[in-house]
Amino acid sequence: MSVIQIKRVYEAAEPADGFRIMVDRLWPRGVAKEELQFDEWRKNIAPSPESRKDFGHNPAKMDYFRARYRHELENNPTSPEFVTIVEDKLKTGNVTLLYAAKSETVNHAIILCEWLMEQLATRK
Repeated sequence: MSVIQIKRVYEAAEPADGFRIMVDRLWPRGVAKEELQFDEWRKNIAPSPESRKDFGHNPAKMDYFRARYRHELENNPTSPEFVTIVEDKLKTGNVTLLYAAKSETVNHAIILCEWLMEQLATRK
C-alpha cells in the first residue's frame, strides 16, 4: 500500500520516496537546483508569505498556523488539482512531500500531509 510521507530536502533521496514533490514556496538555502532530486515543485500549495512569516516556525503558534494554512488550502484554486496528482501517483507508489524547515515536528508539510490524507479519504 502506497503512503504519503514528508522529508526534509536535505535528506538523501531513496527509492522508497517514490514521487517527490517540493512543497516550499521558496527554494531551500544551500541546495543547488541540479542537486535536489524531485519530480515536481508545487510552490503554489505552500502557505502564503504572510502566514509563513507570521508563523515563523514558532511551536507556540502551530495550532493557529494549522487553522490558517488549512483555510488557505481549502480556498486555494490549485488544491483540487494537487490532490488529484497525489491520488494518481499513489496508485503506483509512495509520494514524498519535500520541505526545508529545520524542525521535523513544526512545519507546514505536516499540516499539508494531514490535509491531503483527509481529502483522499473523502474521495474513496
